[in-house]
Amino acid sequence: MGTLCLSGAAVFKAGANKSTALVEADYDYAILQAEALINATSRYNWVDNYATLNVDIKYFLEQLCSDIAGSYLINYDPTTYGNETATIKLDFLRDSIMRGLSILRDKKTQDFINGA
Repeated sequence: MGTLCLSGAAVFKAGANKSTALVEADYDYAILQAEALINATSRYNWVDNYATLNVDIKYFLEQLCSDIAGSYLINYDPTTYGNETATIKLDFLRDSIMRGLSILRDKKTQDFINGA
């Protein structure tokens, strides 16, 4: 089980047509990988410091983590969506993920978050 988002948030981002072969352990695994990516990309351990964060920052991290995990769930079997729908969903999530990671890479953002 992850810290930055719950499995329901990742499933929500994946949408109604996610593969029925996926189970709760798969959701949790996707979330843990997303958290590791967020920590490594920003060079800050948001998971270990989660309790000290402002609620608005927690929602931002939840959005980013669920976007990443949701994209993993879609990518598991995109044929369940139809090619065009899967592509649209993945493009939308990719844009959101890139924006979120870009924000976290900025040292000024980290300073702002730590001071919030």
